[in-house]
Amino acid sequence: MSSTGEDEASTLPRRQLGRFLRETREGQGLTIDQAAQLAELSKSGLHRIETAQVAKVKIREVKALCEIYGVDPPATRRAVELAEQAQVKGWYTAFGGLFTDTFNMYVGLEASARRLVIYHEQIPRLLQTASYARAVISAFYADDAPEHIDRRVELRMKRQAIVTRKSRPLELEVLLHESALHRVIGCPRVMAAQLRHLAEMSKLPNVTVRVHPYAAGMVWGILHGQFVVLDFGVDHKGRPAEPPIVFLEGGPSADVYLEKADEVRKYYELAAAIRTSSLDETRSRDLLRRVARSYEA
Repeated sequence: MSSTGEDEASTLPRRQLGRFLRETREGQGLTIDQAAQLAELSKSGLHRIETAQVAKVKIREVKALCEIYGVDPPATRRAVELAEQAQVKGWYTAFGGLFTDTFNMYVGLEASARRLVIYHEQIPRLLQTASYARAVISAFYADDAPEHIDRRVELRMKRQAIVTRKSRPLELEVLLHESALHRVIGCPRVMAAQLRHLAEMSKLPNVTVRVHPYAAGMVWGILHGQFVVLDFGVDHKGRPAEPPIVFLEGGPSADVYLEKADEVRKYYELAAAIRTSSLDETRSRDLLRRVARSYEA
C-alpha cells in the first residue's frame, strides 16, 4: 500500500536527502553561504533543499553538492536515488538493503525526532543492553563475521546517546507488551540484566515505560503489530518542525512509513488505547524487576 496516496509524493526522500546534504556540509565545515556559492545556488535555494521544501530537487544540483562535499561515488548514487524517489507519486519506503548504516532512513528520522511513542514486543533498540543487542543482531545476521557484529552493536549503542544526552534528550514513551519480558533473548543472565537496565532507564525524566499485560487482551480486538510514532517538535515560531510519521518495521521485508494525517492520527489513538490498558509506571517497573529476579533464581 502507499503511505501517501496516488496523487502526492512522499516528503520522506526529500527529508532524508536534505538531512544528508546538511549534515555532510556541516561535517566539511562549510557554511550554507559558502556551499551555495560553490554550487552556484542561492542561499535560500540551498536552504530549501536542506529543509525538504523543494518538490523536485534537480539531479545536477545534488551531484554538484556531493562533489563539493567530497562524497564518495556510492553515497552520491544513493543521494541521487533519493532525489529521484522524491518525485515519485504514490511512493512508499521499501528500501530493504539499499542504504548503509550511515545512510539509513529510520536512523536519520529518529535522530531528528523530539519524541517517540513506541509499541513493541521486544526491548526497543534505544533501551537495549549491549549483550541483548548482540544476541538479537547475531541471530538476524547469522552469517556475518564477528567484527561486523561488533560494529553493528557499537552503532546501536551510539544511537542511544539521544536518550541520555544532557542537552535536549529525546522524549521516549515505550509501551511494551508483556511477552517481551518472557521471550528469552541470549540467555537468562542476559535477560535479567536487560530487564534491570530497562527498569533503571524508566526512572529517567524523559523516559516512560509501561508494560501492556497479557490480561489486557487485544486492543480494539485486533493484532496491530509493532509501531513507532515519531514527533519532531516545533520550530521557534511554535509551528511543527516536520509532520509526524508512523514507522512500521517490516522485518526481513520492506519497512513502511505513514505520513497522511488521518493514518498518523489512528496510531496516536491506538497508542492512547494501549496506554489506557497498560500497567502504570510504578507497577511496570516492579514487574520488570520481579521477572529479572526470576531469571536469576
